[in-house]
Amino acid sequence: MSVTLDKISNAPELSDTPKHTKSAAAETAAARTAAASTAAGRTQLASSHRGQPRPKRALPLGAKNYVGLILPAALITLWYVLSTAGVFTAVQLPSPTRVIAAGTELAQRGELATHLVISTQRVVLGFSIGAVLGLVLGALIGLWGPARIAAAPTIGALRAVPSLAWVPLLLLWIGIGENSKVTLVAIGAFFPVYTTVSAALAHVDPKLVEAARAFGYRGVKLFTTVQLPAVLPSVVSGLRLALAQAWLFLVAAELLGASMGLGYLLTDSQNNGRTDRLLLAIVLLAVLGKLTDALIGVFERWVKAKYPSN
Repeated sequence: MSVTLDKISNAPELSDTPKHTKSAAAETAAARTAAASTAAGRTQLASSHRGQPRPKRALPLGAKNYVGLILPAALITLWYVLSTAGVFTAVQLPSPTRVIAAGTELAQRGELATHLVISTQRVVLGFSIGAVLGLVLGALIGLWGPARIAAAPTIGALRAVPSLAWVPLLLLWIGIGENSKVTLVAIGAFFPVYTTVSAALAHVDPKLVEAARAFGYRGVKLFTTVQLPAVLPSVVSGLRLALAQAWLFLVAAELLGASMGLGYLLTDSQNNGRTDRLLLAIVLLAVLGKLTDALIGVFERWVKAKYPSN
């Protein structure tokens, strides 16, 4: 009887054992599930980071200003070494010091400033005329599809004509003088502006134009309010290309019987065997071209920040 009572008294304890076992098993399974989900999340996060490109480290602002000087400094060093080591004769490649001396001599006589001012004046005038014509004609043709289709082959062919090929024709039509020189520079500046403006206006979002017309915008108001701001970044890029083209056409323009200017300094130095002055003219053309490009580049960045293109 006592054995039976002992068994009965121990019965609840025996019945509780499976409950504790089940709860422990459930906790273990939950822990395993949580660990598996955490591992899967880490794997997914790692794979997502692996597929993304690593952010590039930007150079400090001060360092950016000096990185662009590395190549010019290396070229000048190489120039100095080749000219002083006897690889080339003094006539073929004068040293940088001789070129600086030639520039100093011209500056003391007042000739260098004259060449710089005259060439810059021709570029500014020619660029202004060519840019205005390119803007007007490019806008008219870019906004009218049939005119764009009709004019594209002809203007594309004229654009392929080299700058020197225009020289005899301008001499015949206009004669020797400032007008022919400025005209040739204007021809060089016209084509980049025209091409950029006409192409940009032709690709303005039609939905944007339709929405503006729904609000009553027509004609000049539609152009100045909607279409021009939409293409303004492209227009400024075209002006930047046109300015570079104007400096390229300047040398050909100053072959038209010029007696002043950097192009004249080039040809006169070649005829007189003054390689030092010839190299001086090339360096000055490069510096002036870069300075004017940097100025319009500042304006281009401002326009792109104010009128971001889609």
